[in-house]
Amino acid sequence: MKRSIALALACLACLATAPAPARADAGALALTAPSAVLMEKSTGTVLYQQDAHTQYEPASVTKVMTLLLVMEAIEAGALSWDEMVTASAHACSMGGSQIWLKENEQMSVADMVKAVAVASANDCAVALAEHIAGSEDAFVQRMNQRAQELGMEHTSFLNCTGLPAQGHVSCAYDIALMSRQLILYHPAIRAFTTIWMDSLRDGQFQLTNTNRLIFYYEGATGLKTGSTDTALYCLSATAERDGMELIAVVMHAPTSDDRFDSARTLLNYGFANYALTPVYPDQAIPPVPVLLGQADTVQPMLARDCVLLLGKADGGTVTTEVTLADQVEAPVEAGQKLGQMTVYVDGVEADVVDLVAPAAVERLTVGSIFRELLDGLFLRAS
Repeated sequence: MKRSIALALACLACLATAPAPARADAGALALTAPSAVLMEKSTGTVLYQQDAHTQYEPASVTKVMTLLLVMEAIEAGALSWDEMVTASAHACSMGGSQIWLKENEQMSVADMVKAVAVASANDCAVALAEHIAGSEDAFVQRMNQRAQELGMEHTSFLNCTGLPAQGHVSCAYDIALMSRQLILYHPAIRAFTTIWMDSLRDGQFQLTNTNRLIFYYEGATGLKTGSTDTALYCLSATAERDGMELIAVVMHAPTSDDRFDSARTLLNYGFANYALTPVYPDQAIPPVPVLLGQADTVQPMLARDCVLLLGKADGGTVTTEVTLADQVEAPVEAGQKLGQMTVYVDGVEADVVDLVAPAAVERLTVGSIFRELLDGLFLRAS
């Protein structure tokens, strides 16, 4: 049996909105870049798009995927920050943006990630790739596999640097997908992507971030620039304000200034028009009785945070409805579903969050049941 408890939340000054693709492609924003996407990090919602699925060369924005695989290797324990990486002749031969590694020079993973994130170092990107996968080709196979897993349908990687190669292509939407994966699940990368100036080799080699937004855009958190003669100017820019982080991807901009101006326009649009609003029940959720449990009740909790992406210009009402089981029988496992909270915006369902047990409740043993009976008898006798 179920019981429903309607828990009304206070009226909020926002309404959840799904950006219309027609509006996103209508050219409402003054962008000089032909291809662009604006995505909100936590929900993955596309807030604006313009020619988002056309393939272009991504140049060094490719390194977002390289950094993602490095971070995933660290998270998996297959790589550590202080591990030393030895530069191969192949890595040192890359050209383009680099820190001029010498063959057999050793540098820590942390320093190489810094060089890639701040200075777009091709030599360090290849050295990391070889260290993780044994060769750049093997690493590129992993890049393409990960791209498929993320739904990057218009992307084909041929190297880990973004140096020109026929058939090495991506699109603004795909770049937003991999950028979101990196910043959402590996926030430690921000320690590198927010660096404006730093150094390597005991201060003897100076680094300056290729992403000028880090210097002058409020809340900028990253992420990666790219440019070649054929790719023109590309950028995956991330910024956070009031707890909301946005991803602005720009491809094939005619000049460096154009890519930064276009990214700034996208970010300004997002911050001006949208906000993240956390949703909670406005009353305490009652405990659920436990039959034959070592505890009489279990207190439900939200299985995850509930946050709505809401349009600032629209007014509406957010309400919740909590549904709980009348009772559960022990044993109760930690994380066991006890009910759910359904979230509505102006009466339209916007989210459903499970309510779960925060800790296990063990079942009473025969001995403990017998002791409880005896305790009850003694209490009645007294």
